Amino acid sequence: MVSSVKDPREEVIQAWYMDDSNEDQRLSHHRDPKQFVSFDQLAELGVLSWRLDADKYETDEELKKIREERGYSYVDFCEVCPEKLPNYEEKIKNFFEEHLHTDEEIRYCVAGSGYFDVRDKNDDWIRVWVKKGGMIVLPAGIYHRFTLDADNYIKAMRLFVGDPVWTPFNRPHDELPARKEYLEAFVNNDVTNLAVDATA
Repeated sequence: MVSSVKDPREEVIQAWYMDDSNEDQRLSHHRDPKQFVSFDQLAELGVLSWRLDADKYETDEELKKIREERGYSYVDFCEVCPEKLPNYEEKIKNFFEEHLHTDEEIRYCVAGSGYFDVRDKNDDWIRVWVKKGGMIVLPAGIYHRFTLDADNYIKAMRLFVGDPVWTPFNRPHDELPARKEYLEAFVNNDVTNLAVDATA
């Protein structure tokens, strides 16, 4: 019998394939018909997610455990909205430029919401909607971008291993070791490679 237990992450994180429309980037951009993406599909791309209690992030034992297990020693906060972010229009445009990082991008939404768009194995865009209480990790080397949704506000905790490096490498940057390692780990890891490994 199929389990009907709902994944608690569904209330704070949803993902779907995007249409090709050039309309306002802050719209949902669902395909017609809608094509949702599961947490397992995201994990196959290296995108990890949690649902946490954003009202108690300062004392949350689960967040503390995740930080300890994954080595997230650095933390700060970023508020993205016209009133709080200097050079807002320029920054939001830069965030939406397709890019990668040489380290993980870890974002925990403690208020508001926003869209993190990631490329799948076929280079199609998947839109990941993260709301208050949702935390995601984008792996080093994945091409992605960020935008606010129609509410125009997010407050996110940014976590990092060691001293933070926020440098974006706009596409194309396929020669970077982080990109090559990402492709090897998540895109080129098909069944034939696994079969070879199994017989080695």
